[in-house]
Amino acid sequence: MKFAVLALVLIGSLFAEERPVVVRGHVFAWPFLEAKEMKPRGGSTQGAEVTLDQARSDHWKKLQEEVSKKEKDRRAIVAMAGDYRVSFDFLETLGFSENYTPPKPYFSWGTESVEVLHDSPDFVSLQHTLVMYFKDKDGKEMGPMVMKHWRQDWRFEDGDLHVYVGDQTWERRLVKATPGFWTQAVYQVDDSPRYEAMGRWKHEGGMSVWQSDDCWRPLPRREFSVRDDYNILAGRHEITITGTGWVHVQNNQKLRLDEGGNKKYVGQELGVNRYERISAPSLSKASETLKKTGDYWAEVREMWAEVYQKNERFSLKSKVDDKKLYQHHFAYAAEIEQEGYDPEAGRKHARETILKFLGGGAGSPGKY
Repeated sequence: MKFAVLALVLIGSLFAEERPVVVRGHVFAWPFLEAKEMKPRGGSTQGAEVTLDQARSDHWKKLQEEVSKKEKDRRAIVAMAGDYRVSFDFLETLGFSENYTPPKPYFSWGTESVEVLHDSPDFVSLQHTLVMYFKDKDGKEMGPMVMKHWRQDWRFEDGDLHVYVGDQTWERRLVKATPGFWTQAVYQVDDSPRYEAMGRWKHEGGMSVWQSDDCWRPLPRREFSVRDDYNILAGRHEITITGTGWVHVQNNQKLRLDEGGNKKYVGQELGVNRYERISAPSLSKASETLKKTGDYWAEVREMWAEVYQKNERFSLKSKVDDKKLYQHHFAYAAEIEQEGYDPEAGRKHARETILKFLGGGAGSPGKY
C-alpha cells in the first residue's frame, strides 16, 4: 500500500512539473537551439534542376566481383569517376572557448564531373571539374560555367609523403610503406599541394570504405574568409562507395598553431560531402575543356613533381604581382582555350609561375 501511495505522489509531482512543449525545429547535434539561429551559410545562387541516375553503375557492379584485394581497392577508387550533384555540408559540433556559441553550419552544392587522368595497378589520378548551370531571378537558365576543381592522386604502398605542417609550408616525409595501404594526395584547383594521408580500403558485406590516418591541411575556402581564430584543419577522412555515387565524411579538429609550435584546439566539426550520380544536365563541357587545356596542366603537374623531388621543405607565397597562384594559371589556361596551345611557351609559363610562388619554408614547422 505504501508503495502505491509513493507511486501516486511521484506521478503527481511529475505532472505538476510538466511544461508546455516549445517547438523549436530540430538542428542535428544542436537540438535545443532555435533553428533560425542555425540557418546555414553558403552559396546563394540558384542552380539548374538535375536528374539523378538511380541505376547501379558499371563501376559498382565490377566492384562486387571476386578479385584480389588490391584490384578491388583500385576499382573502388576508379568508381569515384562520373558526373555528380555534389553537396558540401559542415557543422561544428563542439568548441573550447568560454561561453561558446556554435557558428552557422555551411551548405552548398554544385554539379561536378570526375575524370580519370591515369589508371594503373599502383597509381590512379582523378580530376574534378565544376560544370555549373545557373538560373537568374526570372528563372532563365545560364551556363555552363566550367572551372577546374581539385585533384586526387592515389598511390599503393607509398612511403614518400608531402605533408602540411602549417604556415603554408609542406615537408617531405619518408616513411616505411604500410602493406596494403593507399595514400590519397589532394591538390588545389591550381595543382598546388593541399594534403596527403595514408589509409586502408575495407571491403565487406558489399560495402567499400577507405579510412585515413590523421592529417593536417590548410583552411578551406569556406573558412579562411570568415575565420581567423585557427590556422590548421586536422582530422580523418572516410570515403564510402555506393551504387549511385560516393560519400566523403570528415571528422575535423580546428587547431591554432603558434610560432613556437604550441597547439590550441578551437573546435571540432563534422563534414559530409555527398556525390550523387546524375544523367542531366550534361557535364560534357568538362571533357572538352580538359582536352584543350590538358597539356598545359600536365606541365604544371610535372613541375610540381620536380619541386617535390628537389625540396625537403617548401612554402608558398599568398600572392605574386597581386594575384593568387590559381589566377595566374587560370588566366593562361583561358588563353589556350581560345588561341590553342604552344608546348614550349606553356612549359615555360608553368615553370616560371610556380617558381615565383615558392618560398624556402620559413616559419615554425609545428609537430604533425
